[in-house]
Amino acid sequence: MERRTDDIRKIIIKVGSSSLCDESGAINKEKILNIISQIATLKRRGYTIVLVSSGAIAAGMGMMGLSEKPQTLPKKQALAAIGQARLMEIYEELFAIYGMRCAQILLNHDDFDDRLRLNNMFQTMNALIDYDVVPVINENDALAVDEIKVGDNDTLAALLMPVAEAQLLILASDIDGLYTANPSTDPEAELIPYVAKVTPKIMSCAGDAGSSLGTGGMATKLKAAKIVNAYGAHMCIVNAGKPGAIAGALEDEGTWFNGREKGKLNARAHWIAYRAKPKGTLTVDDGCAAAVKRHASVLAKGIVDVDGQFMNGAVVLINDQSGQTLARGAVNYASDEIRLIKGHDSKDIMDILHYKDYDEIIHANNMVVLREEK
Repeated sequence: MERRTDDIRKIIIKVGSSSLCDESGAINKEKILNIISQIATLKRRGYTIVLVSSGAIAAGMGMMGLSEKPQTLPKKQALAAIGQARLMEIYEELFAIYGMRCAQILLNHDDFDDRLRLNNMFQTMNALIDYDVVPVINENDALAVDEIKVGDNDTLAALLMPVAEAQLLILASDIDGLYTANPSTDPEAELIPYVAKVTPKIMSCAGDAGSSLGTGGMATKLKAAKIVNAYGAHMCIVNAGKPGAIAGALEDEGTWFNGREKGKLNARAHWIAYRAKPKGTLTVDDGCAAAVKRHASVLAKGIVDVDGQFMNGAVVLINDQSGQTLARGAVNYASDEIRLIKGHDSKDIMDILHYKDYDEIIHANNMVVLREEK
């Protein structure tokens, strides 16, 4: 099928560590120059570009003469701090060759959690674009802990799509795209040029291979595709080492994941489904589970258990009694309040809490049902 590109105006390009470094882990300026030259080509064609760049830890390894990534978190964070400054210095030097300027933004997952910070991120990014400056975004590895980490830049780039209001995400990797099997071990593996929907069958093609320098394998790229496509945007995986492949994503390079045309999520629903980190879990009975699957609101009477501590407005998981996650939603009451009113009728909330702002614990408008693609 043909790639729909007529609606594309803004593009996020994500480059992994293997696309920036040589085999020893040192930053390779020639590789970076190849990427920046293609960004210049796309900008000349009228596209707005946001760059998500890995490579801080790898750059730090190269500067410190290390051949292997350390195992301890403090040493990884120290290398990120060392390498990030060097990486941006190189980006500034090479962007200047093409008369372009760049600026650094460092993020963690909690920046997506807070709606005010998310809005500030949107405003800052658009101000940089108005100045004709290319935002260069990376996870803030120097300060990240598991509670606030996104975990990989494939996912980070996907989460940025609604923030940047982008229509295409290009993942520049060290492989030509998605194959039917692992091409390094199966000589009959074939490149898949077009994916209409990320189904379990497509996910089975991922394998678990990842670069020794980076954190993301094909599975993280397919996860990113689901996030991007749910927003209605497109994604393409290309080989950064192939001349012209990044700019060629708009033509026939790599594997194209087509944006969802029907049933795409609006920005708030996408935030609930993907960008907000769940603060707890509500376990519901069978009747409530059936109602949730029909996208009906969650009432106190159907809740059998509450896990976690959270305030009203927090996003939580909604599980059935077998532990399967059915949906995500933003709650109208805090966790301690829900523990008091669970199992009770909505008319009893006033008597128990001495106030009642809502009949529903989670309104259907603030809930996203998670349906498995088939």
